Amino acid sequence: MVQSMSMSTLATSRCCGVCGSTCLRRQFGQIKETTIGFGESQFVWNDRWKSLSFATHIDMLKPRNLRVQAGWLFKGGDQNSEASIERSENANEDILMFFFQLDLATRVQYALNVEQYEIAQQLREKLTEVETEILKQQESRRGSASKSEAQDMAISILRLRADLQNAVQSENYDLAAKLRDEISKLEAESLTTSIRAQAYENAQYAFRLGQKVKHKNFGYRGVICGMDPICCESNSWMENARVEKLTRGPDQPFYQVLVDVHTDPNLLVAYVPEESLVAPSEPDKDRFDHPYTSFLFFGMDAAGDFIPIKQLREKYNKPRHEVPYDPDNEKSGESS
Repeated sequence: MVQSMSMSTLATSRCCGVCGSTCLRRQFGQIKETTIGFGESQFVWNDRWKSLSFATHIDMLKPRNLRVQAGWLFKGGDQNSEASIERSENANEDILMFFFQLDLATRVQYALNVEQYEIAQQLREKLTEVETEILKQQESRRGSASKSEAQDMAISILRLRADLQNAVQSENYDLAAKLRDEISKLEAESLTTSIRAQAYENAQYAFRLGQKVKHKNFGYRGVICGMDPICCESNSWMENARVEKLTRGPDQPFYQVLVDVHTDPNLLVAYVPEESLVAPSEPDKDRFDHPYTSFLFFGMDAAGDFIPIKQLREKYNKPRHEVPYDPDNEKSGESS
């Protein structure tokens, strides 16, 4: 059950008349907070604090870059279950930011259709902010930032080596030792960033967007909705998830997985290593319930997998997957 949201901290409000959203404004007319309905839940965008609150409450965050604060929609289940170690707030935030981007684009178009040009301009400006932040995050995850970091490190290493040579020639051995340690540290970091960048360029995935999978260890059913060629979570997350104990470690594809709420109502979104997933041996056409499938996918195909929307395929640069045509299935259907 979603609790009611309190907006007592806001000074004024009025309906903008676009898609049923409520825009709360200051005297200078800029959109400050937008409530977006989604089933029985709501997304609330706060302009001042640049945060998106979801589901049960509005929690005003300290000013920072565009981020998403997501509350879990489904309560219940074992909060301390073993599967919870793979729960990912970052993956959940990434999905909700994607939803917010889609929703804003739809609202811009609707505002233009009903000739609400002022509102359309305000929404377009907010959409530009969101798209800019998403692009930065994608570039960082895909290794674009890693390439530039590796190049900067290489330049720094060359300069340090020159300083090291000068220190040795002047017989300043204490300085030379410090420089040598610093060079070794930078070389290790440069190798790590280079490997990260190359991993994104040469990534090979065993699973595809929308494919239904099962967790080998925890047994829950899931659907792939995102992927990284290596683990992009924090060190603390990897430590909690015991990534170092995996056979392939962190340098393998990791997937954003929507978890069937009937299988585990508390997990919602997991970040799972490739070695822990398996595709069903037979087409899985059983019912799959999750609040995010409605905006990430068109529906299910003939094999029981979900069909990703065009924007999701473009986000991960993946082609449309076509289910092979089986005339025997069609004949059996006609005969039945």
